[in-house]
Amino acid sequence: MATFTKILLSGSTGGRPIKVAASGSTGTTIHTTQASSGVTDEVWLYATNTSTALVELTIEYGGTTNPDDRIIVGIPSKSGLSLVLPGLVLTGDGTTGRTIRAFGGSANNINIVGYVNRIS
Repeated sequence: MATFTKILLSGSTGGRPIKVAASGSTGTTIHTTQASSGVTDEVWLYATNTSTALVELTIEYGGTTNPDDRIIVGIPSKSGLSLVLPGLVLTGDGTTGRTIRAFGGSANNINIVGYVNRIS
């Protein structure tokens, strides 16, 4: 039987928001999975935009290949939290973990919060 454990994003300090400082690839690290391919991370991410204009957010999901690993979403200005990753799953490759990164159309305007349901 599978075990579910709710954990913090590995790129967060104590659950605090992660500032997306990068404005291009490779992005700011949001979360890295365990190396094991037998452990699955279900990732939930929410973003907020502190600027006065819409900012394009790019999520690099498990890699940095364009367009294969990219999820792109516009984050409205000062509108609270926007769901950007709705429980998608990711595993390591058996040797190394896979990393989720993010970059914005402008640096230091997007904050990301969320959590991971680790399934083992």
